[in-house]
Amino acid sequence: AVKAKKPERPAPSGDAIEAAARAVRAAKKTVLLIGGQACRAEAMVQAARLAAHGVRVLADTFVARQGRGAGLFQPGRMQYFGEAALADLAGTDLMLLAGTTQPVAFFAYPDRPSLLVPEGCELMTLAARSEDAVAGLRALADALGAPASGPVQPLKRPEAAPTGPMTPQAAGASIARHLPEGAIICDDSVTSGGGVASQTGTAAPHEVLALTGGAIGQAIPLSIGAAVACPDRKVLSLNGDGAAMYTVQGLWTIARENLDVTVVVFANHAYRILNIELGRTGAGEAGPSASRLLDLGDPRIDWVAMAKAMGLPAVRCETAESFETAFAGAMRNKGPMFIEAAIG
Repeated sequence: AVKAKKPERPAPSGDAIEAAARAVRAAKKTVLLIGGQACRAEAMVQAARLAAHGVRVLADTFVARQGRGAGLFQPGRMQYFGEAALADLAGTDLMLLAGTTQPVAFFAYPDRPSLLVPEGCELMTLAARSEDAVAGLRALADALGAPASGPVQPLKRPEAAPTGPMTPQAAGASIARHLPEGAIICDDSVTSGGGVASQTGTAAPHEVLALTGGAIGQAIPLSIGAAVACPDRKVLSLNGDGAAMYTVQGLWTIARENLDVTVVVFANHAYRILNIELGRTGAGEAGPSASRLLDLGDPRIDWVAMAKAMGLPAVRCETAESFETAFAGAMRNKGPMFIEAAIG
């Protein structure tokens, strides 16, 4: 049988590259917004060159697949909340797009911004989603005379094990300390995710697979696919407890197939992100009925019992010290493991 050849993306036109280079030279403050293919490893090398030239590089708020850690370029990230994004972009007079489209706020709320492009900022597409972003970024870097290479993250793990209460930041420190090179993180940790991401930017090089839409529940099934596709790589599934409840049946599959997946559920026993979004609507304080809809504590979910019932070894961690011990052991040993990070 003849193996089908993947269709090649066309490179951006020479005119588009020339126009972008002229615009960058004329602008006082340029932001390059990247997404999709432009966040893959080869494209990131070219984006780093542009960063070294003085162009500020931001990734989309949600990126499906992106490398992170030592030896890799780490762009900034488009802020999630519209008003925060516009404050961060203040003074930007040119926004170039590569592998993505015009940025907008995730939800539309009364009296809050939706279009995340500052007033007076020129918006220009360097490479459309259907075009070869690697070629476009390389051509622009060459046209601007950018350095041959750009900044990358150093390897810098937390030296001391975290202590004290169980928090997402403490979990992030332990993950950064023990995550092996080449690991795959499947991230659906929602409001806890920032505590991990802030700690693992200089960890051993790894890949992060994440949601790009508003649904939740992806990390457990995503980790199954990653572990089946890459049995030689450690897979870490990070989940909010509300998100994990959507696809909790995947724990049984992880056990049945004896996959090398460590599942961490950050249990605050609430749909915390929905509480935040409800507050942003301006509808006022939630009444008893609305509050109950966003609560996961009545009845309180026994995550360890659930995971064990699905066939996984499981432990509840209520302190940073216990999480450090559990996570280090999970990274040393091959096979399934479940950790409840009790943060609420």
